[in-house]
Amino acid sequence: MPRLTQKLSILALGGLGEIGKNMYVVRYGDDIVVIDAGLKFPEDEMLGVDIVIPDLTYLEENRDKVRGIVLTHGHEDHIGAIAYVLKQLNVPVYGTRLTLGLVQIKLKEAGLSGQVRLHPVTTDSVVRLGSIIVSFFRVNHSIPDAVGVALETPEGIVVHTGDFKFDQTPVDGQHADYHKMAELGRRGVLVLLSDSTNAERPGFTGSERRVGENLKRIFKQTRSRIIVATFASNVHRVQQIFEAAELTGRKVAIVGRSMVNVVNIARELGYLNVDEAMLIDHDEVAKLPPEKVVILSTGSQGEPMSALARMARSAHKTLDILPGDVVILSATPIPGNERFVARTVDALYRLGAEVIYGPASETGVHVSGHGSQEELKLMLNLIRPKYFIPIHGEYRMLRRHAMLAEDVGVPKNNIYILDLGDVVEISGGAARLGPKVNAGQILIDGLGVGDVGNIVLRDRKLLSQDGILVVVVTLSKQKGTILSGPDIISRGFVYVRESEPLMEEAVRIVTNTLNKLMTENVSDWSSLKNNVKDTLSRFLYEQTRRRPMILPIIMEV
Repeated sequence: MPRLTQKLSILALGGLGEIGKNMYVVRYGDDIVVIDAGLKFPEDEMLGVDIVIPDLTYLEENRDKVRGIVLTHGHEDHIGAIAYVLKQLNVPVYGTRLTLGLVQIKLKEAGLSGQVRLHPVTTDSVVRLGSIIVSFFRVNHSIPDAVGVALETPEGIVVHTGDFKFDQTPVDGQHADYHKMAELGRRGVLVLLSDSTNAERPGFTGSERRVGENLKRIFKQTRSRIIVATFASNVHRVQQIFEAAELTGRKVAIVGRSMVNVVNIARELGYLNVDEAMLIDHDEVAKLPPEKVVILSTGSQGEPMSALARMARSAHKTLDILPGDVVILSATPIPGNERFVARTVDALYRLGAEVIYGPASETGVHVSGHGSQEELKLMLNLIRPKYFIPIHGEYRMLRRHAMLAEDVGVPKNNIYILDLGDVVEISGGAARLGPKVNAGQILIDGLGVGDVGNIVLRDRKLLSQDGILVVVVTLSKQKGTILSGPDIISRGFVYVRESEPLMEEAVRIVTNTLNKLMTENVSDWSSLKNNVKDTLSRFLYEQTRRRPMILPIIMEV
């Protein structure tokens, strides 16, 4: 790999052309700063995979140059991979108080408590990481303590917005740092990396405060039990749910591990103001009248193991959905989760609940945490970058954001839409694409990190589609004859008792194939197995139009 020295390099190890798994690298000479370390949840074809994190090869190859990791906010797609990264690179981590509070939960679960240097920052902090000076500015998002990052390098200023929107009436009263952004623009910004998630949506994103008003209205009108499912990390939304409950004299039971963790951390750090007397345990819910109870739950995305999904299946240990319950899904489905959400909604209706869900514009119980087109233009006009790199989003979103940048005056040749591993190098104020670096994804399955790849996923897909046949046979090494078998075991292909003629013919074909090979003095296991697989596969496809995985087990005695 070419050595990048005395030039500014910007590359993405995640977050381009996809939702989630955000990780960006800014490098000047021998100094590397990593921005965010997120995960994404597996796609449908990633059978059995738990989470997906960025490929860390580039950082591992340059571990002695990594000066620190800077976190923009505490969402999973920005901090979810932090424990995996820190197991490979024990470098300082910088973030706001709430962000680091959520990071500490992950480090504790990974057995890394006390082993990592965590440095709290504020919007007034200035951190020197080698030749790169890092400062911060407040942005509005669907979690408190979200910041954008300005990185001052000898080549010029790089600005990374993090996830943002411009909320004119924020719940916590903390407005975005317009003055700081404008000051950066006045000084001259070389490169802007900006959130593209809502680049396809015209206009402005609604204020979070409007959601709180609608929740209060629903709470006042409802005389039955209320269950609200939302993102655990949306602390502003959680605060407004507690306020609506207090206004209507309801107690709140919290269910779901992530919701409990976030509420505890947010209360401890002062980001959530909740009267202790409002909180009740699960087993107290049944003792109170329905109009006096709110259940605050995880599961707004229909996740099969979430608290709401388990209640919808009547599989929760202590809580059931009762006829007349009002269930509010205070979120919109992340792309790919629509099927899970629909399944959960159906199950809730079957149990007699009323469900408030659907487009946020219709229900009023959710707004996005990402800026729409007019806000993206405002960011571009405040920062006024020479070069622009759209980030955070699928490719069509990046492309639409690039078009918006052109509309506000960024020259088309100064806009870079990157793929993973692409590098923008800047020297003497001039940018160009540099040599690609290793980038991609690592699949996490249980305790396995990276041991599941394309071949394993292909086998899992095949098993899920057509099942498996195991062929067991014992051969005599001296006589070259079959001593026992073949025995054929079917799993997920056909039910053996109802397919005896097919199985008997399969046994006959395997026997004939092995006898023929041994007559021809073919004795190596590889040839025997491959011939059995090929012959049996052709026969089964002719008979069933299915291609099960065939696993021959040949023993010699």
